[in-house]
Amino acid sequence: MKVSSNTLDQKTLYANVINDVYPDEYGRFGPFGGRYIPETLVPALNRLEAGVKRYLHDTEFQAEYMAELRDWIGRPTALTHARTLSKRWGCEVWFKREDLAHTGAHKINNSIGQVLLAKKLGAKRVIAETGAGQHGVASAAACARIGLPCTVYMGAVDMERQAPNVGRMKLLGATVTPVTSGDKTLRAAVDEALRDWVTDPNGTYYCLGSAIGPHPYPYLVREFQSIIGREAREQMLVKAGGLPDIAIACVGGGSNAIGLFHPFVKDTQVQLLGIEAGGSGTGLGQNAASLAYGKPGVLQGCYSMLLQDTNGQIQETHSVSAGLDYPGVGPEHALLQAAGRVSYAGIEDDDALNALEECCASEGILPAIESAHALAGARRWAKQNPGKKILIGLSGRGDKDMPTLQRTILLGKI
Repeated sequence: MKVSSNTLDQKTLYANVINDVYPDEYGRFGPFGGRYIPETLVPALNRLEAGVKRYLHDTEFQAEYMAELRDWIGRPTALTHARTLSKRWGCEVWFKREDLAHTGAHKINNSIGQVLLAKKLGAKRVIAETGAGQHGVASAAACARIGLPCTVYMGAVDMERQAPNVGRMKLLGATVTPVTSGDKTLRAAVDEALRDWVTDPNGTYYCLGSAIGPHPYPYLVREFQSIIGREAREQMLVKAGGLPDIAIACVGGGSNAIGLFHPFVKDTQVQLLGIEAGGSGTGLGQNAASLAYGKPGVLQGCYSMLLQDTNGQIQETHSVSAGLDYPGVGPEHALLQAAGRVSYAGIEDDDALNALEECCASEGILPAIESAHALAGARRWAKQNPGKKILIGLSGRGDKDMPTLQRTILLGKI
């Protein structure tokens, strides 16, 4: 397909970001994004793109979607002032509480939207991939709610470290298919879901869980997840007396972060900081920080920043967090970094676990390990910026992480 220019300078990219003129008609976020797919999937993606244009902002569809957000998911989620952490860090700290959404994370915002869209498009079944299991749980729940069968692909490694979510998916009626190829984590699960979709592109709808993949998925996921930032922006004005000085969120594929960031992009006085999984070090295979250490390339349908070697081979990643353990990132995040509107940094496993423990003891909230990366990043930022107002996207709750926490934080306490 035709693509837009890859040579726009940072000033032009920044202007495009601030004026919200992305993605373009070709599904490009500046030089990133696009659609790199097998020929057999072209009709399915064309049909999806047409469905997005027809239904996404249709009054009737939006009314149905918003009713589900309100009456089934429990939105708006709370904005909580973290009183103890505020005193300890010397800043005014606020949490946007996606951990309070039905099924325990932000993923449900996107899943219910896509499953409603799948029904409009006449799909007979829904497939999904999952890493930490939250998107799988959300997709299973959404399919049960709407009345469509659901199959979830999950890497064997992730199934072991996220066993509670595997059981939840099964109870919600989904078929959970283990993926034993590749790195047996999220990347392999996406590959397997794409293989399934190729075999039945007409009757199957692929409910992609993050802001990655071929156009229109990065745009579609952003639109469903932007409810997070829209709510948070309004809540900060009312409860905190003004916009935050900075909004911080964890970044794997990037759906939680883009949902928080997008409604703040035009507020140029608000800094935006994405926190990637720094793992155990800076070398290839030691982390999952695609924006910090990656290079541009194509993976699973789009052009973005990837962790790859000098020969262009995608590398295995490492993170204590299953939800951040992915060798790429959504193309919109790659644009936001290239334009200079959002900064990105890595947090290592130990720092994230330490921040999780501090949040539990200080605020009575058990965050997901993914969210703990954002907490650790916020704590580090607060040390350099005393007295500022910090908004942290708490992407999910940590119940699912108890097997990992039993082997790490709790090992010496039992």
